Amino acid sequence: MEEVARERRQEGLRRMRWRLRGAWLWPAFLVLTVLEMGLLHWLPVAGAGSGWIAALLLAGCLNVIAIAVVGGLGGVALRRLRGDLPKVVADDYAGLAALGVVGAAFLVAGLVHRPELNADRKAFALQSMAVRLWVEAHGDAFTRAHVNGANSVLVDRDLYRTCIPGPDPRRWLCLVVDTSQRPPLVRRDTSRESNASQNPRGSFR
Repeated sequence: MEEVARERRQEGLRRMRWRLRGAWLWPAFLVLTVLEMGLLHWLPVAGAGSGWIAALLLAGCLNVIAIAVVGGLGGVALRRLRGDLPKVVADDYAGLAALGVVGAAFLVAGLVHRPELNADRKAFALQSMAVRLWVEAHGDAFTRAHVNGANSVLVDRDLYRTCIPGPDPRRWLCLVVDTSQRPPLVRRDTSRESNASQNPRGSFR
């Protein structure tokens, strides 16, 4: 009887160790999702950047998909290689590997996109400075006082439309800035409509 009891205790300890070894997936999911949210915000994979909520949703959704699809298939393959692994542990290991792949993919994509992002930020800074110089030279007192309220939209590659509010909220001073030239070429847009009026769903800076 004592031998049977000892074997049962040992079996219980083995199962507990397996459970502990297979209990890292969801804590890792939470930690990595938060870290990837910050990564996507500060090192975007496309465009000029994403908000915190959008980054959280993207990271969370892709991590869940990775765990469900890649982790599930990986768990089956891992159990074929190591028949001693319980299913929950194999799925946990495969899920952790899938999370690592997603995080690495975000990092690589962000680093690849970084030169383009830096170039876009430099172009935006150039057009912003060109607008300020134009307003200082040609704008009236109201425009010079409200130049900080300007917003810009990227119309085409190297081409921005920047609008500055005027006394009439329906009539803005709008400038088209071509940053492909040095210094940037600035011309006045004949349209006085704001960027928001022309493109209500646009992304403004």
